[in-house]
Order: sequence, then C-alpha cells, then structure tokens
Amino acid sequence: MLRLLILLVAIGAGGAAAWVSTSLTPPPPPPSATAPDPVPEAQVLVAASPLAQGAELAQDDMRWQAWPAHTLVDGFITRTDQPDAPDAFIGFLTRVDFSAGEPIRAERLIERRGGFLSSMLDPGKRAVAVRISAESTAGGFIMPNDRVDVLRTFSRQGPSGQTQMHSETILRNVRVLAIDQTTDTRTNDTVLGKTATLELEANEVEIIVAKEASGLLSLALRSFADNDDDARIVATPAPKPAVRIFRGGVLEQVDVR
Repeated sequence: MLRLLILLVAIGAGGAAAWVSTSLTPPPPPPSATAPDPVPEAQVLVAASPLAQGAELAQDDMRWQAWPAHTLVDGFITRTDQPDAPDAFIGFLTRVDFSAGEPIRAERLIERRGGFLSSMLDPGKRAVAVRISAESTAGGFIMPNDRVDVLRTFSRQGPSGQTQMHSETILRNVRVLAIDQTTDTRTNDTVLGKTATLELEANEVEIIVAKEASGLLSLALRSFADNDDDARIVATPAPKPAVRIFRGGVLEQVDVR
C-alpha cells in the first residue's frame, strides 16, 4: 500500500514538473517575414534647385536622382539613354519654371540662339507688343503664358451722323509672352503693365498693327480648358458702303445694301 502511494505521488510530481516546464518555456518566435523584392530604379536627370523661367543651365543646376522605373514617362532623361545629358544641356535656357527635384525634359529647354525672348519663339512665330491698361487686360490678372482673345473697340458714324461704338474679335487663342518686360509666371500678384507682348503667326502681325492704329485693343482671358482651340484669325465683315443724303437740311447716312 505504501509503495502504491509513493508511486502515485511520484507520478503526480512528474506531471506537475512537466506542466511547470511547459508553461515557463517561451513560445517559438514567429516566422520571419519575407523581404519584398527590390523595386527597379532608373537614374533620372532632375533640377538640383529651383530654376526660374529663362535661367541658363549650369553644371550645378542638374543632378541624377533615383526614380522608380515603373513611373517613368516619355520625355524623362535617363542616365542609361543619355549619360552625357548634364554636359550637353549646359547653356540651355529653361522655357518654364522648375522645382527642386523636378525631372528635366528636353522640350522644356531651348538652345540659346540670341536673346531670351527670341530664343523662345518657334520658327515662323513673331513677338509683337501692344498697348494695354488694367481695364483692357482683365483687371491686370492676365499673366505671361496665358491665352487670350484680342478685341478691337472703335467708333463709327451712324446713319444719322451720330457716333456709335463697336467691338470685334480680331484673333483668338493668342499666347501672352510677357507683360511689360516681365516673363515670370511664379507670382500670384496682378501685373499692371503698359504693354503686352503677344506671340503671333507671321501673317497676324499686320492685322494687329493695323487694328491697333484704328482702335483700342483689349485682351480677353481664356479658360485653360480652351487652349486647344485652333481658331486664330476671326473673319470680320467689311463695312457696308454708305451714302450721305441732305434732306430738308438734315444729314442722313443710308447704308447701301
């Protein structure tokens, strides 16, 4: 009987020891997470610091930056395709403003061939300055690189000899190159200039010059969504011939149909 009791006590003590050992053993560590595959990268040419429109590029203005390969778009300059790009673009002018770290695209640069404004003009384009005021430029809110319609306001003698004011649209979708001598588009302030320089086709220059000599030109700011409009010269009907008739001492002007 005593032996049986000792055996039971021994079995119980062994079980208790096993339970204590199991409870104090730390749980196994969780399986290690699988490291993600590295994202393929490319070296893209970017602006090393903010660049204003018209800035002349120097070596220190450009640097290579790692860029996720799957986000590359057409126009990005990569080190694989153009390893000598930083040297090749030295002396080029920026057509637009660049932020630090922004990719540099070839179409946003121009090779300096003269003054800044003449370098910006595409072949066949002309730059013409017209007189403006705050009232004729949307209160001064028209900025360089905005698109505008050009209107002329002029006076004409009515049928009874009285003066009548008329307005007509001369050109549509014209790009503003500068206000006075300002080509900076970064400011949000209004620009109250006395001249606006417009980018015109060669055949539009004579139209603007002639119309400005015979009336007051105004610029109507266009929505950015309408910049793809191809309409340029707006045909205006020629004034109808008129005959002046004195009848009973009263001057009358009659349009000839």
